[in-house]
Amino acid sequence: MGHVTPHDRPAGAALDAVSKAIIEQLQEDGRRPYATIGRAIGLSEAAVRQRVTRLVDNGVIQIVAVTDPTQVGFARQAMIGIRVDGEIEPVAEKLAAMPEVDYVVITAGTFDLLVEVVCEDDDHLLELLSTRIRAVPSVRSTESFVYLKLHKQLYNWGTR
Repeated sequence: MGHVTPHDRPAGAALDAVSKAIIEQLQEDGRRPYATIGRAIGLSEAAVRQRVTRLVDNGVIQIVAVTDPTQVGFARQAMIGIRVDGEIEPVAEKLAAMPEVDYVVITAGTFDLLVEVVCEDDDHLLELLSTRIRAVPSVRSTESFVYLKLHKQLYNWGTR
């Protein structure tokens, strides 16, 4: 199923009510036809298409198919808390480049970074942690939180 997630919005980029309405329509169904969206919010299909293109091009939204990792061969997910010595950004960039990493956030608190990983199995997770994540210069320590069951994951929080 297609989902739309706001991400990396440029600082100060204000969304008007029409753009917010389009986003909310797409969050309900990322495959909803532009004509249907237009009817719901009072715009033409062409106007909706133009707005969506602009939102995607500006990095406000992305339209993606979200999979269940266990259904596509990735049985092990984990969130890894990472403590860093020195600058955090270069470490975040190195981790973000790893194909198993699907989420990187710089945090305040116990950890400097939280990194979500998707692996084939426990051996894959161990290899990733031992030989690649902990090998990144400035990574001081890691703490892994292995997912046992995904209870809720939604992308329809709207635009408030």
